[in-house]
Amino acid sequence: MSSQDTKNAISGVLVIDKPTGMTSHDVVNIVRRGTDIRRVGHTGTLDPRASGVLVILVGPAVRLSEYISASDKRYQAIIRMGTATDTYDAEGSFTREETAIDVTEEQFEVELKKFEGEIEQIPPPYSAVKVKGRKAYEMARNGEEVELEPRMIQVHHLEILEWATPEVVVDVHCSSGTYIRSLANDLGEVLGCGAYLVGLRRTKNGRFSLRDSVPLRKLKEAFDAGDWYKYLIPAAESLTDWPFVELDPDQVETVRHGHRIKADPDTEPGMVRGISTAGELVALLNLEEGEAGDLEWQPKKVFFS
Repeated sequence: MSSQDTKNAISGVLVIDKPTGMTSHDVVNIVRRGTDIRRVGHTGTLDPRASGVLVILVGPAVRLSEYISASDKRYQAIIRMGTATDTYDAEGSFTREETAIDVTEEQFEVELKKFEGEIEQIPPPYSAVKVKGRKAYEMARNGEEVELEPRMIQVHHLEILEWATPEVVVDVHCSSGTYIRSLANDLGEVLGCGAYLVGLRRTKNGRFSLRDSVPLRKLKEAFDAGDWYKYLIPAAESLTDWPFVELDPDQVETVRHGHRIKADPDTEPGMVRGISTAGELVALLNLEEGEAGDLEWQPKKVFFS
């Protein structure tokens, strides 16, 4: 097998602690150059002004992107009260006069807790959401009126970590697609003093947290040293919150060709990971009914070759 064939067979996850000041795509390009592997992608954009957990998929593992991208996220958000901006963060222009803050920690917490649960949220006008095929931020920069439809999001938990008015540090555990900038702005509205986001750090993406991450600086050093593989997490570990079925060698061969295998009659419906006896991720399988009425695992995405 050639060295390029060997590289093409590499599949896994790099969990990177992204510094502020660079885009998620910048990080993808650094990984492409460092690994000499073209097939690299991320699982959800992390704003250039934000730092923290960025999950990078390498090789065939990029096909897991849609599943990891849909995972819950966790952030530490620094919210500044007293005024507001048109971008809902520190990059924008102020839209109201700075006012004195007559809000206690207890009052803030009461209003904060009202944002927990399934709620409607309107994305910021300066966002990549498309309106009639155009990105909202491009329209906003042109001075056009941007009307965005509210979206249903899930906010699992909100907690004050640090109270140092005018700034508050809040722990946010939420569904994918939640805009922390909008949360800050909406909080300012209900508090009556205005608020905007001044700092954001993603602490968790799906099952991966900062504890699993490597600082980008250290990863670059590993690229230079040629031992970056030590940071590569097997693809099978990327969806450990999913149930799995172990496949024997014959079943692996059947599944890798896209064919169904039998499932136990009392199996719960849903998708699972198909794992080989060696612990490799073979495929994502969905439970379906066969022609004879029995239950079968249908391969949805195959990773093993």
